Amino acid sequence: MLESEHFRLSEHALRRLQQRQEIASQWIERVLSCPDYVQVDPKDPQLKQAYGRIPEYGNRLLKIVYDESTDPWTVVTIFFDRTMGKKLP
Repeated sequence: MLESEHFRLSEHALRRLQQRQEIASQWIERVLSCPDYVQVDPKDPQLKQAYGRIPEYGNRLLKIVYDESTDPWTVVTIFFDRTMGKKLP
């Protein structure tokens, strides 16, 4: 699953997902539907950053930057965030 009725991947996000094969596509759906934390992107207020812990991957924090003004949402980039995990409860 690379897209759903709720989101689509930008070309950049698709490349990131292919480069980081450890990121399971179902984790994207999970984090977007039930994030642990969401904030506005400080560089682009049109974008949001969703964070979700992935228990199946050592409880690491997956960060998804997305644009919710599109229908479906556009995922801009995806990666495991090492710095934000220390700031979240």
